[in-house]
Amino acid sequence: MSEARRKAPTRAVRRKKHWALRVLGWMLALGFLGVIGAVATFFIGYQTTDIPDPNKEFATNTTQVTYSDGKQPLGTFFEQNRRSVPLAEIPKYVQDAVIAAEDRTFWTNPGISPSGMARAAFNIVRGKQLQGGSTITQQYVKIMYLNQERTFSRKFSELFIATKLSRSQDKKEILEGYLNTIYFGEGAYGIAAAGDAYFQVKDPKNLSPQQAAFLATVLNNPTRFDPDNPAAQKRIIERYQYVIDGMRQTGSITEAKAAQYSARLPKINKRQKSSRYKGWQGFLLDMTRKELAKEGFTDDQIDGGGLQVRTTFDYGLQKNAVAAVFSDKQPGSAANLHVGLASVRPQTGELVAMVGGPDFLKSQINWATSKARPGSSFKPFAVAAALKDGKTLEDTFEGDGPIEIRGGKYDNELSEDYGRVSLLRATEMSVNTAFYDLVDRQMEGGPGKVVEMAEAAGIPKIPASDRDAPALVLGPNAYASPVDMAGAYSTFAADGKRVPVHVISEVRDQTGKVVWAAKSKYKQVQAIEAEIAKTTSYAMQQVVEDKNGTGNRAQELGRPAAGKTGTAGGISVDHRRANAKCKCKQFKDGSDTLTSWWVGYTPQLSTAVLYRAGKEGESDLDPFSDDPAFFGGNYPTKTWVDFMKPSMEDLPEEPFSEPSEENMGTPTPTYTPPPKTATPPKSSTPPPPASTPPPSSTPPPPPSSPPPSSPSPSDTPTKTKPPKPTFPTLPTRPTDPPGTPDDPDNQ
Repeated sequence: MSEARRKAPTRAVRRKKHWALRVLGWMLALGFLGVIGAVATFFIGYQTTDIPDPNKEFATNTTQVTYSDGKQPLGTFFEQNRRSVPLAEIPKYVQDAVIAAEDRTFWTNPGISPSGMARAAFNIVRGKQLQGGSTITQQYVKIMYLNQERTFSRKFSELFIATKLSRSQDKKEILEGYLNTIYFGEGAYGIAAAGDAYFQVKDPKNLSPQQAAFLATVLNNPTRFDPDNPAAQKRIIERYQYVIDGMRQTGSITEAKAAQYSARLPKINKRQKSSRYKGWQGFLLDMTRKELAKEGFTDDQIDGGGLQVRTTFDYGLQKNAVAAVFSDKQPGSAANLHVGLASVRPQTGELVAMVGGPDFLKSQINWATSKARPGSSFKPFAVAAALKDGKTLEDTFEGDGPIEIRGGKYDNELSEDYGRVSLLRATEMSVNTAFYDLVDRQMEGGPGKVVEMAEAAGIPKIPASDRDAPALVLGPNAYASPVDMAGAYSTFAADGKRVPVHVISEVRDQTGKVVWAAKSKYKQVQAIEAEIAKTTSYAMQQVVEDKNGTGNRAQELGRPAAGKTGTAGGISVDHRRANAKCKCKQFKDGSDTLTSWWVGYTPQLSTAVLYRAGKEGESDLDPFSDDPAFFGGNYPTKTWVDFMKPSMEDLPEEPFSEPSEENMGTPTPTYTPPPKTATPPKSSTPPPPASTPPPSSTPPPPPSSPPPSSPSPSDTPTKTKPPKPTFPTLPTRPTDPPGTPDDPDNQ
């Protein structure tokens, strides 16, 4: 090989190295220029930025909340509880708690956090909302000198002002200003107001180290660390322990005290909420506030941002709802009987009326949003699931009882027999055994299919432990609230189309600019096949139209309507407590009526009405009724009519969509059982009459797995109950478990 050939690869390698060095040189030069540019930009920004005058009252303005017309006022959010105190009157452990929570390098940093700023810039590059990452000085600057916008320009102004402020003011002055202006939630600005709001401790020097650590915990995000929210407890404890550990590291508390304080949160002793929450309006305002927080609005924006919030609540419909619920026709007293009403517009998902209770200040339990046993009002989801599974309304099922499912026995209300009944007839008459037969025998994976249909309609996720239970079809546990049920039935009213239920139409800032709109977020989706929804609606129309239908009282509306009753039975909390004290057994028959529903709709409005009794909503309803039992077709339907009649009078009468013949099926002869003389003993599997048509499919053998706890036929409530004795008055224990679910009544 010649010398020239040997040198050729060497020259190529040298050229590549030379090119790489040139590229590296250019990159270093560009990097150097970038650094010079960044420094120059910072220097120019620093020199040209002046510390402005402090915001007057931190630019706080009252948030106005209106009904759906945008004019009729519903209420306001404006909590301005503040009282300044000198830093000398704030104990060092209180100061240390806040520093441990928010800025552990406060005494040594230059007023800014380069790593926090880099993280915020990275979030913007990723298309996310600009986040915090601010020092105490930056937070103070944002409150005192700037607005609450999360933009790059505001963040840079904050950076320059914080740097200047840190150089021109003593750190103690900055900390004093911060502790007197930062928002702690509950309308409290500053440490003095916060101690009073959460613990009724007016002077910061009387706060304990645990209380100081808790206040330092919530100031980071008062909504996220709200102690009234059960879902927030775990994250509150974790951050509280983080603060306690920071106080230990600074020497504010000893190792032993840190271990002692970390074990539990201090006892909260809040002051009563503002009187603006008084009355039934308080529940509407509370729900509006919660939805604002859910959509990302902070507490200080809600309480002092001057927002203009237009809700979905219709002023006229709300007046009708209040008049219907608090009518003098109601049984019992408001102290012991609770009515929850919710009404949803099917086409939009707007909650147009809601009654959660008589006075929010006296009780914050919202009976319109609290979950309860839906009873037989859960059956329409089984109808829809059956139609999706290929069944028709004329397919027949077992109407006699008791029926054995997975080794457990289930019966109809009053132990009535109906023979073979069509799905349509079973829905009209609310025949329990037919639905047990349908869901657990005639549909493979029936309970799961019912769950899927319910959740598609809008019911919250059913617990995993109940998703395969045979009794699920009769809603034995607390699956849904009136708001949930009104929303789910509105999906049927809209031919299977669903829009999530919501209470806010739009939010404008104090300049009038729209910053959030429901129409941009919530879109209508086809959650259930249109034909299935139409056919299910047809079945529920017969509940109203048929003379024997459980909801025939709804005919008083005077226009086409559909719906379903629901009555769930069990052992009331009063009887459980009496049993526990006297060790009695006579009340363990599940004969108490715990919830009573009517959920009904027209094409324009879907409304759910629920009755409950007792402080916890788990007492027996029957003593409030003139009838032997408190059924859904009685008072709940009356209340529904009292609300719907005036609410619909100005709306045109709209017919329901006609279902296709495919899902209707071919009618079969109706079986009428012979009259019963007494109450003869029944075999567990009574043979069908000779004229009965064969079932739609062959029942599979019952699984060998043990059944869930369920009542025997003798547990079924009867309308000839013996007089109930007077139970001893026992103290209410909030730790009592919820009522044992039993087989609900069939109406």
